[in-house]
Amino acid sequence: MFLNFFYILKEVGIPVSPTSFLILQKALHQGNINSLGEFYTCARAILVKSEKYFDLYDQVFAHHFDGVPLPEGDGFEIDEIARAMLDEWLKNPKQLADALGMDEEQLSKMSPDELIEYFKKRLKDQDGRHDGGSKWIGTGGRSPVGHSGHHPGGMRVGGESRNKSAVKVANERRYKDYSTKGPLTQAKMGEALKRLRNLIPAGPRDRINIDETIKETLRNAGEIELIFDRALKDRLKIILAIDNGGWSMDPYIQVVQTLFDYAKSQFKEVKTYFFHNTIYDYLWEDPARYKKPKSIMEFSRLDPDTRLIVLGDASMAPYELMAHDGSIHITERSGRPSIEQLKFLTKTFSHTVWLNPVSESMWGYTHSIMAIAQIFPMYELSLDGLEKAVEKLMVKN
Repeated sequence: MFLNFFYILKEVGIPVSPTSFLILQKALHQGNINSLGEFYTCARAILVKSEKYFDLYDQVFAHHFDGVPLPEGDGFEIDEIARAMLDEWLKNPKQLADALGMDEEQLSKMSPDELIEYFKKRLKDQDGRHDGGSKWIGTGGRSPVGHSGHHPGGMRVGGESRNKSAVKVANERRYKDYSTKGPLTQAKMGEALKRLRNLIPAGPRDRINIDETIKETLRNAGEIELIFDRALKDRLKIILAIDNGGWSMDPYIQVVQTLFDYAKSQFKEVKTYFFHNTIYDYLWEDPARYKKPKSIMEFSRLDPDTRLIVLGDASMAPYELMAHDGSIHITERSGRPSIEQLKFLTKTFSHTVWLNPVSESMWGYTHSIMAIAQIFPMYELSLDGLEKAVEKLMVKN
């Protein structure tokens, strides 16, 4: 019974064990589960071992019991889609306005926040069917959102609950903030800290732990056994470089800074610097990027085992990355293209990663993202991405 439900859970990436599934079957056989609501709760408690999979479990439950389509690929949240649309609007206002069937001048009068809310409303309000064509949400066409179409990187839209009880609960997606997908938020801070716990001291165990030595010696009936710990000086050094030059990065700056502030007990030091779009001659110690510049060349004198973490959307005009004196700021004129400075940093530090809040499925549409991803190991700024970035930072050379 419910064998297909079990297999779908495994297929979407929830680590469900056969043993836990047999326990669920036993509970059903003994009559401990008497309604769909009870099945929803008990199956989640027995089969799902981490809250980070609760949102995915809800999606599978709604799919299995109500036919709600599962997200294709990684899927998108409406907020993410709206932001992606805004990015496209900023790059090509006329093209997006035509796709929306709106006047370009009307859209241009909206603030970024108003545009995002407008895009979200268009996504949520459409409830009719649209077949073919290239505009807006439809099926069988070239629209960027919809299903059965031909637009690369598209998404599936639909699947509202028509029932009550457990299916309705599942469709409400109450555990979105537990999901490993989507941008890192303040609500996900606890889960994010669990990912950072892998950033542990990596130096030699060369300091005697007196308490543990006495304990082990007593346990060995007086035969001395020395227990060593890593010295505090071996805690990791972190450089955190944050793109704070545009409104698109604003939602993530405080989250990332707070995350590393909470985890400082694991680090010898965390030095935070700022830049706009990409890195040229300097990183800045002050968020205004005005008073405290630090030359990139000075980083060559630092411990090469320092972990360098760059946070940015890596989205810019190609010339900003490739051209000599490509910075849009007149004061930054080094003569060296930014891409050379980025290569210099990855050669200076043996452990580097780039965290990108842009959904990974969108990277292929932006030249600068793909270029930087060839230099820095790049990971999405999500719980899954953070976990992979930590693993990369801890690889032994």
